[in-house]
Amino acid sequence: MAVLCATPLAWGQSQTIRVAGEAWAPYLTPALPEDGLTGAMMRAVLGRLGYNATVDYYPWRRAMEIGLRDPRYAGFLPVLRTPEREKLCHFSTPLARTSYVLVFLKDRPVRADSLADLRELRVGTVSGYSYSEQFDTMAAQRQIEVEEAVNDETNLRKLLARRFPLTIIDRQVLRYLLATQRFTPADRERIATSDGLFRDRTMHLCFRRTAVGQMQQQAFDNAARELDLPKLEKEYWRRIGYDG
Repeated sequence: MAVLCATPLAWGQSQTIRVAGEAWAPYLTPALPEDGLTGAMMRAVLGRLGYNATVDYYPWRRAMEIGLRDPRYAGFLPVLRTPEREKLCHFSTPLARTSYVLVFLKDRPVRADSLADLRELRVGTVSGYSYSEQFDTMAAQRQIEVEEAVNDETNLRKLLARRFPLTIIDRQVLRYLLATQRFTPADRERIATSDGLFRDRTMHLCFRRTAVGQMQQQAFDNAARELDLPKLEKEYWRRIGYDG
């Protein structure tokens, strides 16, 4: 109750807070209702506190920098937890889950039973993204060769152009991208996926690591406990025509 009573001071006088993010449909995008799934989940929680949110879009690394350092912003989203980010953020309760899959061409199938099987392959990744603690470490130590791009769509186009044999993309992000008019039915027919190498991970709103940010995170999480977030997630997927 003390945290909730302190909420007006923690959030400031405005009834709208600002967060930074990268367009990562269907999780965060101005093209979907309420800025995508995590945007909708965030707004549902903030609504319990009497607040709304404005999402400003930037490239991922810029979104992280602004969300962490610009006092006009409460933070940024959606963010996967890592040991390094624990030092930078006050993480909210989970807002959604991500499920990464290997993506390759049907005529150049990739079989991998472990991350070690990727050592001889060049893997398309997005700069600044975290895929798993083990993968991130192996890539940093150059045990896995990665080719970084600015976003998943660029990696998918590189894959179709045979620039590399493999990329890693969240399952729902891949589904969304391939359903857009930016890719043809022939493109979709060429794509294959494989799962099992990456465990599902939770996505969060990263509040700035300040005293105010901690109060905001605590108030946010208290409000989230009053909601059935898994039910809200299922309802959102249905609303946009997904099965989740």
